[in-house]
Amino acid sequence: MSWLFLGNTGTQLLTFAFGVVLARLLAPEVFGLLVTIQIFTGLAGFVSGGGMGQALVRAKDVTQRDFNVVFTLQLLIGCCIYAVFFFSAPLFARWYDFPLYTDLLRVSALTFITRPLVNLPNSILHRNMRFKAQTTVRIITLLVSSMTSIGLAIIGWGVWSLVLGGLSGSIVSALLFSLFARWRPGLDFGFRHGLDLARYGFLVSANDIVIYIRQQTTNFILGRTLGMTSVGLFNKSDSLMRMPNSFITGSVYQALFRALAKHQDEPAKGRSMFLSAIRLVCVYTLPFYIMLFWLAHPLIEGVYGLRWVDAAAPLAMLSLCGPFLIIENLSGAVLAAHNWLQRELFVQCAVLALTAIATISGLSGGLELMSAMLVLVSIYCATHMYLLASRCIGTGWRDLARAITPAAMLNAPLFFAMWAITALLAPYASTTHPLLIVLMAGSAGALLYTSAFLVLPIKSLASERDRWKALLRAALPGARPEA
Repeated sequence: MSWLFLGNTGTQLLTFAFGVVLARLLAPEVFGLLVTIQIFTGLAGFVSGGGMGQALVRAKDVTQRDFNVVFTLQLLIGCCIYAVFFFSAPLFARWYDFPLYTDLLRVSALTFITRPLVNLPNSILHRNMRFKAQTTVRIITLLVSSMTSIGLAIIGWGVWSLVLGGLSGSIVSALLFSLFARWRPGLDFGFRHGLDLARYGFLVSANDIVIYIRQQTTNFILGRTLGMTSVGLFNKSDSLMRMPNSFITGSVYQALFRALAKHQDEPAKGRSMFLSAIRLVCVYTLPFYIMLFWLAHPLIEGVYGLRWVDAAAPLAMLSLCGPFLIIENLSGAVLAAHNWLQRELFVQCAVLALTAIATISGLSGGLELMSAMLVLVSIYCATHMYLLASRCIGTGWRDLARAITPAAMLNAPLFFAMWAITALLAPYASTTHPLLIVLMAGSAGALLYTSAFLVLPIKSLASERDRWKALLRAALPGARPEA
């Protein structure tokens, strides 16, 4: 678990840092170009994987032949997808009235050929819970791809710097995952052997596809209405909003999914793990969303520059999605572990339709109003997902309320404290560097939250609080352990 958290935290921080550098080198419309390409390549990526990697992780028993069958199937699908993109690329270019799309799509789609070489060894490491190896590969891959993109951006390669950086990362990832997993590709055309994996994988893939379309619907509509600059601005605010959820909840999701799958026949244990995950993730994640809400403008201006400042208002609004993303994500781990994916698929289809309606309805008010409409969609999604998870493992709404109460007790004072701190600093905003505003307000908020966490006698956090106190005592010079 610690390596999962370290890996997700490290990759998110590095992604953020490299993203800042690239945002300083490239204009919003360049990122908008890449996002519109990724709408289609990302969708096809879920088809190429077929969800069978997660099926291999969930299965109680697998053989080498299972891995070979899945690899063969994914390789064939990947080659077919690449052929489709290669020959249809000119059509996409004409549709967007941008000739460069032809070459961009053809080069970007090369990753479909390398993906099976990444997916299979990664599934082996995940199944064996070798999170340290996964973390190592992901960080090295991120360093290679980001440095490639930055180097090419410096010499003026524009959008090609992003495309080629991603391709280089895919190649390095395939080599390293295979090395760590000690896996060598093998072909096996006995597809009947993998029917059970394929059935579960189909449901995983179907849910992933709908979720992806839902997440890209807004970018697609913006690209066809307000233009590539709006796509780039919204994508920046959306990606920043998801960052705390990704590096904290993402770590817990992987461990929770594997643990719940392993203990499917122990419902009481499953309920305890699920509710504990919600409680702790909310405690550690929600402060970041409160910071984003109050400090979005100086953060965007100070980190990315004035040409990105229009991303601040939607970022502040989208930060309200934070607690609902946590509940949605962890509820999804329960449904995946217990193979309730067909029920989740209905929810995701409904949320997809609501996302499209919310985006179109909010366009007249710009990115901020549109983001407010998307917050309402997030509330519905979290509510419905938890309802399914509660039916699956036998929890109730009171259990959820008890799970989030500790975070509410800590974050309610933080919210009003940040309001007061930002109000006090507002007169100095025009004469002070925005990053200094972020540093002062953020430090004050972090100190307040940490103090409240360590001092308030919240019973359900006692063990976690004692663990941190012990770590602090050990870290302080001359500290002695308690008798």
